[in-house]
Amino acid sequence: MTASAARNRSPERLEAFSDGVFSIAITLLVLNIRIPSGPELLSSDALIGALGSAWPSYLGYVVSFVSIGIIWANHHNLFRLVGRVDHWLLLANLFLLLCVGLVPFTTALLASTIAGPAQQVGVLVYAGSFVAIAVAFNVLWKRARLVLRADADPAAVEAINRSYRLGIPGYLAAFVAAIFSPALSLAIIIGLVILYVLPSSSGA
Repeated sequence: MTASAARNRSPERLEAFSDGVFSIAITLLVLNIRIPSGPELLSSDALIGALGSAWPSYLGYVVSFVSIGIIWANHHNLFRLVGRVDHWLLLANLFLLLCVGLVPFTTALLASTIAGPAQQVGVLVYAGSFVAIAVAFNVLWKRARLVLRADADPAAVEAINRSYRLGIPGYLAAFVAAIFSPALSLAIIIGLVILYVLPSSSGA
């Protein structure tokens, strides 16, 4: 293989493309926060009330922003260990990006339903999107382990193994909980987000 071909099979282009998708998804989240208009701007009290009533959008924004940030950080830590990219790794990465790209939509649905009678459906879809992301991350990691660098740190590999074991059962528990209690489901999701923020939960 020539030096040029070797560069083409390195992870840099895949990471750059992925970073672009993460950046777009995380930026689109703010569009779910509606700007007050019309009568809501006629007085300070009306404006404050309108801003306060948008709390579901703020909640969805914060949880989803941090979640996508964690996904990006874990993706970065994973690809620090990858030596080369093959066809199946590309497809696994696209599957992950497909799931991440849906987060702005599921966040908007959550924000629009959480305070109403359809909250169960909104939370189910939201939790389901993170189940899909957890599955995609595990698929990606399973494939990535076949193309790791020869000098990949075994401690970092094991840290990722531990971290990813929690994702599927954790978010699946949130999905099932949404059937009985949307509030409990959101609490589980927020708890997982807090857990994944901790340095010990990643391969860093």
